[in-house]
Amino acid sequence: MLTMIRDGATVGRGGNALEHHTPSQLSVPNKRWHSAFVYIYCSRALLSVFKDNSLPDKKDASFVDVDLKPDIKSNVDQATLTKLVEEKKIESLQNIGGVSKVASTLETNVEYGIQGDVEDIARRHEAFGPNKYKTPPTKSFFHFVVEEFKDHSILINLGSAASSLAFGIKENGIKQGWYDGGSIFVALFLVIVVSAIFHFRQNRQFDKLTEVSNKIQIDAVRAGRRQQISIFEIVVGDVIFLKIGDQVPADGLFLDGHSLQVDESSMTGESDRVKVNCSHPFLLSGTKVIDGNARMLVTSVGMNTKWGEMMSSISKRNTNHQTPLQTRLKELTSSIGKLGLVVAFHVLIILFYRYFTGNIKDENGNKEFNGSTTKVYDILNAVVGILAAAITIVEVVTPKGFPMAVKLTQIYSTKKMMADQAMVRKLSACETIGSITTICTDKTGTLTRNKMKVTKFWLGKAPTTYTSIAPYILELLQEGVALNTTDSVYWPTSGSEIEFSGSPTEQAILSWAVLELNMKMEQLKQSCKILYVEAFNSQKKRSGVITRRKIDNTIHVHWKGDAEMILKMCSSYYDASGIMKDLDDSEKLKFEQRIQGMAASSLRCIAFAHKKISEEDQEHDMEQKKIEEDSLTLLGLVGIKDPCRLGVKKAVEDCQNAGVNIKMITGDNVFTAKAIATECGILRFDQDMSGAVVEGIEFRKYTPEERMEKVDKICVLARSSTFDKLLMVKCLKQKGHVVAVTGHCTNDSPALKEADVGLYGNSRHRGDKGEFKYCHFG
Repeated sequence: MLTMIRDGATVGRGGNALEHHTPSQLSVPNKRWHSAFVYIYCSRALLSVFKDNSLPDKKDASFVDVDLKPDIKSNVDQATLTKLVEEKKIESLQNIGGVSKVASTLETNVEYGIQGDVEDIARRHEAFGPNKYKTPPTKSFFHFVVEEFKDHSILINLGSAASSLAFGIKENGIKQGWYDGGSIFVALFLVIVVSAIFHFRQNRQFDKLTEVSNKIQIDAVRAGRRQQISIFEIVVGDVIFLKIGDQVPADGLFLDGHSLQVDESSMTGESDRVKVNCSHPFLLSGTKVIDGNARMLVTSVGMNTKWGEMMSSISKRNTNHQTPLQTRLKELTSSIGKLGLVVAFHVLIILFYRYFTGNIKDENGNKEFNGSTTKVYDILNAVVGILAAAITIVEVVTPKGFPMAVKLTQIYSTKKMMADQAMVRKLSACETIGSITTICTDKTGTLTRNKMKVTKFWLGKAPTTYTSIAPYILELLQEGVALNTTDSVYWPTSGSEIEFSGSPTEQAILSWAVLELNMKMEQLKQSCKILYVEAFNSQKKRSGVITRRKIDNTIHVHWKGDAEMILKMCSSYYDASGIMKDLDDSEKLKFEQRIQGMAASSLRCIAFAHKKISEEDQEHDMEQKKIEEDSLTLLGLVGIKDPCRLGVKKAVEDCQNAGVNIKMITGDNVFTAKAIATECGILRFDQDMSGAVVEGIEFRKYTPEERMEKVDKICVLARSSTFDKLLMVKCLKQKGHVVAVTGHCTNDSPALKEADVGLYGNSRHRGDKGEFKYCHFG
């Protein structure tokens, strides 16, 4: 505000005053300076007011205003965001305006992120929820003590101890009569306390493992400032940074980045690495970044993600479910107890009959009951004594040592397993695991190593070794591997093993080329110049490159990819001696049969093709932004296999000999699944395959009656989903099987929860200093 008072008053702005003497008090020169000063001051004040009213506020370049509306839900449907990422349909994303439209709808600036103040975070939490999944509250020691009193046998023994103590004191007095009942109470006290302490300590250990995951930090940009936040502080609309080794902490969309590849085996069970880019921008929570880096827009968090639902389902398992051993022990004690009751009842009837007929005499030989002459007090004492005798029979017959023996055995066994790095979440799993009749297992990472390896190489019509390859063909193969890849080879200086980056398939090819073909990747990259690259496309299933050799300026085209796709592009092939031969229809048919045979042997078949082109063809390809796809020459085929773990076949055989059925549930196709199951011993060559191998979609289409009828015969469930696995476990349990489920990733959680025993291994929790693994039973 500007205030002006002339003739000796005040001139001020914003509450600051400047006092003046009246003109009559000043000399002529001073009056002139005074007038000039007032003029300049007032001009600046007026100009300042004008600027304040006409110009927008300027912010620092690192800050952006986000006017977050109080009710975000009115603008964004959470169900739509969740479905968008889970279905991975680029058309659905394009229909709503693409990633930029999603970001603007969430009121996120893709460069500066969200505003990120307390009010902003609170509103996003209210609209979309926090990035946490539902977990039960921490259990106190008293909780486990109460759980022990829910044991049926413990309650029976407590009742027996109480009655034994009462009648003992009644018969022998408190000094002598408390021994039997008191000793039972002491034994039960020890069993309850020891078991509760053990469960409490185990629960604390698992809580500590959870705390490790709480410490994971990730980079995010808020209000234009890059900062580290906990993964549980992420909210919908956040822009976060992903790098190699990170676990994607929420569902979201790719914004920008370089060579991003993620491992979705934790969600899908498939070992294939997925390339994420603008054409395929979907990122699932729980997956792991294998290569590259990127920025991601968060669209769903916590319980609105598939990962959150699965993780939450583990903690909701019914703790009151009785194990098979508990059921059998209950039946045994019940049968013995019933027998004791029958005997006690007959003894009671006989003793009452003898007493009231006068056949029972006291120490002096007199009848204890003399009709109406007998005192009521004496009759009551005699009746109590007879009842005590009957109850004593029941107490003696009841196996009080069962629960104590079972608990102590479980605790001892659990400690032995912990020494073998197997953590037991529930003691009941120890007893149930001995009663298992069926094991449902996945393939990737459980039966197999999830580590690809080249096991076959075909050059021409026959398998070939490195030493028999013609030098010219060998050079072309080395160039086709080294130059037509985005991955790399690291040669350590310390003499440790060579490291290969990339997807399992790429690692297998690079390893084979370096170790078997003696490929020098860096030398090849220096000797050739890459002119044009066509990246791998999931529809075309191949990648290509145009290169120029520096030594002679010749131009070459190299293709690599799915063998069936590459074969269609070829018109000739090289044999082992380096002679080029025509590839007519009959020869192509032989190669196709060879490729199918490799697939039936659980091999992934990759082909390499080459063509030398002229300068004119190269310029034409560059103009058309396309690499030549016809009249290629087939260099060779490689068969890549995910080998079985050592000892798997022997373990399967031991289980089958013990009467335990093994069922493999995988997302692979029928041919691969059947081959792996045969190699592991789950399927036998002399076995009737009718109904033994079923696809998940077929299994889901069965009626409940058909599933119950066929589930026992199914040995392999191929092309299956998480819920197919869960459905099979439910069917097996309904048929009376004791089911164990093995798993190593999040998508196994529902089936692990439903099974009688869940065997969860190879779990990774990434902290500040790397990863660790553990296995638990529950």
